[in-house]
Amino acid sequence: MMPLAATETLIHKGSGLQVVVGLGQSGLSAARYLTEQGYQVAITDGQSAPALAEKLPAAIKIRQFGAIDAELLQQAARIIISPGISLETQAVAAARQANIPVVSDIQLFCEACEVPIIAITGSNAKSTVTTLVGEMAADAGINVGVGGNIGVPALDLLANNDMALAVLELSSFQLETVTNLGAQVATVLNMSPDHLDRHGDMLGYHQAKHRIFQGAKSVVINREDALTRPLVADDLPRLSIGIHAPDRDQYGLITDVNGQIYLARGTERLLSADKLIIKGRHNLLNAQAALALGELTGLPIDSMLTTLQRFAGLDHRCQYIETVRGIDYFNDSKGTNIGSTIAAIKGLGAVYAAKDGKLLLILGGQGKGQQFGELAPFINQYVSQVLLIGEDSQQIEQHLRAAKLSSDVLLKQCQTLKNAFIAIQHVTSSSLSQVQAVLLSPACASFDQFSGYAARGDYFSELVTQLVTDTKADNTLG
Repeated sequence: MMPLAATETLIHKGSGLQVVVGLGQSGLSAARYLTEQGYQVAITDGQSAPALAEKLPAAIKIRQFGAIDAELLQQAARIIISPGISLETQAVAAARQANIPVVSDIQLFCEACEVPIIAITGSNAKSTVTTLVGEMAADAGINVGVGGNIGVPALDLLANNDMALAVLELSSFQLETVTNLGAQVATVLNMSPDHLDRHGDMLGYHQAKHRIFQGAKSVVINREDALTRPLVADDLPRLSIGIHAPDRDQYGLITDVNGQIYLARGTERLLSADKLIIKGRHNLLNAQAALALGELTGLPIDSMLTTLQRFAGLDHRCQYIETVRGIDYFNDSKGTNIGSTIAAIKGLGAVYAAKDGKLLLILGGQGKGQQFGELAPFINQYVSQVLLIGEDSQQIEQHLRAAKLSSDVLLKQCQTLKNAFIAIQHVTSSSLSQVQAVLLSPACASFDQFSGYAARGDYFSELVTQLVTDTKADNTLG
């Protein structure tokens, strides 16, 4: 690492120095891209020894680690900020006050990208819809790049010289520094409280999400969620999705006299819901969103429906794991906010309610400043047991009880997933139990006990696998 004092003769205001703030995957991608474009690049990160530092191009000599270097930022011609770094960080805020441009890697991508962009955000389901749209495009024979918040940094997609379409999942953190994205089609799938510890309130969160519509050529909206509707010209091409029967040329659900549900466009029944591998009403909305986004991009409907029928969903997103002793286990560890958990409870709860069953729900982790009382009406309707784990479990219990959680719902503090599984065995062994499914949908971040939601979901799956093993052993002994 070169100390800043040694670099002062190399850099000065207006020299074109590009300073990347944060050395995660997107920061590394931006640093590599800018270096390849011939810029002088510097990087700063709060960690003293970022794990990805060894992967930086050798041409990047200015590396300020251990703190975000305020002096370095003041010498930048442009700052490229990683999504994990708040704009309110003191050094960043000072640079913005000095009118130094602060952008994200997504801004760099949209300025360089020459192919149509499908831009997808929302509080929940954006990874599922992004993946599904990407598979629909690939199955239709299109050379498609899929990236952004979903795992592949957007700038890395530019290495594919034959790319004809880009599908981007975008977070509110990425969008808050994007201007005039210019997507071929953009959507906010849904809106519910999330990241309020970063955005301050729902207004700030809403404003960040809706930057996705800037310059969009067409949009997809959710009729059930007014907060997904952009404040753009009414004559902009748009399609809507919803859980009810659709208006002419829109997407929705039609239920026949026998109770069979169909995906529909206008009065046309496209596909019976029972032909989908993914289950739950929330996934029927996801399917509609993918179809609408594909239509506005020019994908053929028959090809999209074929893809949809074989799409099995994503790991950790209402993922069916196993049935043990007559109880179905679902891993929705990606349910890291209240809106996502509500969608999972409603989507799966309705399936088991039709069979006179209830859910056992596992909640908890780091609460991110949310109001968990919003869950109470849905728990009262579809859940008979709530097991609480993690750092904010006591606060979650207080919120639920204050929100008039039904006395019919058993609530138990377990602290860890392992303890929750001990409690599950006591609950489900009772002949009086209504529980037909166990749902891990924590509505919280996982970093109090795990390295991320995937690690939490993997551990849940391991515990289910151990249950299967124990059950087989018990049967053998019996």
